[in-house]
Amino acid sequence: MRAVWITKAGGPEVLEVRESPDPRPGPGEVRIAVRAAGLNFAEVMARQGLYPDAPKPPCVVGYEVAGVIDAVGAGVDGLAAGQRVLALVRFGGHAESVCAPAERVLPMPDDLSFTDGAALPVNYLTAYHMLFRVANLRRGARVLVHMAAGGVGLAVLQLCRTVPEVVTFGTASAAKHAVLREEGCTHPIDYRTGDYAARVRELTGGEGVDLVLDPLGGRDWKRGLRLLRPVGHLVAYGFANLSAGERRSVLRLAGQFAGVPLLTPFAMMSRNQTVSGVNLGHLWSRGDLLREELAALLDLWGAGAVRPRIDGVYPFEEAAAAHRRLGERRNIGKVVLVP
Repeated sequence: MRAVWITKAGGPEVLEVRESPDPRPGPGEVRIAVRAAGLNFAEVMARQGLYPDAPKPPCVVGYEVAGVIDAVGAGVDGLAAGQRVLALVRFGGHAESVCAPAERVLPMPDDLSFTDGAALPVNYLTAYHMLFRVANLRRGARVLVHMAAGGVGLAVLQLCRTVPEVVTFGTASAAKHAVLREEGCTHPIDYRTGDYAARVRELTGGEGVDLVLDPLGGRDWKRGLRLLRPVGHLVAYGFANLSAGERRSVLRLAGQFAGVPLLTPFAMMSRNQTVSGVNLGHLWSRGDLLREELAALLDLWGAGAVRPRIDGVYPFEEAAAAHRRLGERRNIGKVVLVP
């Protein structure tokens, strides 16, 4: 099989398409002939050497795929060769073939394309988990989401529309604001030309918001806490501020880590605030939870409540261009790789 390999830490040029042996499914696993695989910011950071969970290079990353089962391991029930499926995988997804535990594989509706199927598991599952499992989103809440035009950001906006009277604030460059409005964002905010925190305070009459969803990290976590009104909740789900340019910067790492707020239970009590962390890569032991939430997302897709917005589809040979587009934050929606 062919796969996109990270040969060493560095810029997009370190990616290389190589031939590798076909994997064999073990007990409780199925093998999927990949038709499309999602590309996430975590994998861009893995290529830069900034993602601690990634395997050491040379390696193949990729957390989500859509394709067709072509082999079934012992002890698997309910899945069979020839089925169209989407799956969460623990790396290895950027390949023509990958094995996945059956509990993290779900049959795809016949009218769901492979490209859209590959766009659902990580982005929409992250958004759904944050909003409904962690933050218990309620009617009339005010939600600030950063990187609102990215895959997770657009998923958040679509899911917020399923709860009445939720007011959303989304940070993105001005060129992306029309899309944010199409997706239901109440208040797009241009973080490049102004102070987003000041703008949020202005729009809320100084009160702030109920929920901040922050994949940026560092100093932005501290700013997000200051934007919460009483009983507010900050959910940290990434550290994109570590990444600037195509290579790791030690000075940037030090500066961003220095900006991380120091939290204590006493401070949280006095402020009536909650801080949560979300990392799907550390939820593999809760396959029951992930499967339940993925099934709920497929129901929402079937009802027309969510629809992935695909920014671009790139063949494996153009993986460097896909990484570059995501790393430069030029994408609006999901970037997908196809064999």
